Formats: sequence, structure tokens, C-alpha cells
Amino acid sequence: MKSFANLNGANLSDANLNGANLSDANLTGANLIEASLTSAKAGAAILTGAFLIAAHLDGAQLDGSNLEGADVEGANLSKAGLASCDLREANRSGAGLMQAYLGSTDLRGANLTGPT
Repeated sequence: MKSFANLNGANLSDANLNGANLSDANLTGANLIEASLTSAKAGAAILTGAFLIAAHLDGAQLDGSNLEGADVEGANLSKAGLASCDLREANRSGAGLMQAYLGSTDLRGANLTGPT
């Protein structure tokens, strides 16, 4: 079941969204700093320009999501599904991607420095 939620610009910092269904949600420019989205389902979500700094996204399913220009600095994306995502111009500095699946993900212009 898809959510289609419109959370454009929402302040969800420090929110506990573990296991939440955010599939197809519009989270453009949302503040998800230090939010916990462990095992969340957010396939095809729009996270353009979202702030996911130090967010917990381990095991989250983000396949097909648009994270263009998003800031995921220091976020935990271990074992996350990121297949076919748009991460162009994203700041992935220091983000943990251990065992994350990145098949067909667009990383053009993304900052890929720091831990993986």
C-alpha cells in the first residue's frame, strides 16, 4: 500500500519513523536530521533537497527514490536498498553505506567522501 503523503518541507527532526511506509511520499526539503527511519519503506519517495544529516536509515528501502541534492552527511544507510535512486549532487560525506545496494543509482556530482 502506497502512502502518497505530502510532507513537503516538514520538520521531522529526531522523529521515530522506524518501519514507516513512506512509499511515494513527497518529502521535498524535509528536515529529517537525526530522524530514525530504520527499516522504513520509502520506495519512489521524493526527497529532493531533504536534510537527512545523521539520520538512521539502516535497512530502509528507498529503491527508485529521488534524493537529488539531499544532504545525507553522516547518515547510516547500512543495508539500505538504494537501487535506481537519483543521488545527483547529494552530499553523502561520511555516510555509512556498508552492504547497501546501489544498483543503477545515479551518483553524478555527489560528494562521496568519508566512510562507506
